Amino acid sequence: MYVTLIFLHSLFRWLVLVSLVVAIVRAYLGVNQLKPFSKTDNAIRHWTATIAHIQLVLGIILYTKSPIIKYFWKETEETSSNWDVAFFALFHAFLMFSAVVVLTVGSSLAKRKSEDGEKFRTMLIWFSIALFIIFIAIPWPFSPLSSRPYFR
Repeated sequence: MYVTLIFLHSLFRWLVLVSLVVAIVRAYLGVNQLKPFSKTDNAIRHWTATIAHIQLVLGIILYTKSPIIKYFWKETEETSSNWDVAFFALFHAFLMFSAVVVLTVGSSLAKRKSEDGEKFRTMLIWFSIALFIIFIAIPWPFSPLSSRPYFR
């Protein structure tokens, strides 16, 4: 089960990133070209948040099943100095949860705006902040914090 969760979590990382980039690009174009907020834009807003929520649920389940996390909480004093273990137990989990909260708030606020430009602007700001947080918290192969391969 753990290996399957790792695979799904790794796969959904790319879905989250792609959907966020698509949503941000559409929001940017909507703001700059004064486009109407279409049903497609609303669907992209909705599905971006939904994909992020699925990823969060996968992450939470993975957090409870991970031997790395179990080891961290069992041996907290010893593992606190091991940055790779502490990264996943604390840093990654907190930042990713925060990113999904930011994305959800932005999606909810955009949904409630009455003017098209405000919907796009709200999505652009909040989704960009969420993407920035996610980029920091992903264990990229080149990351100095903790590295993992692009695909697992």
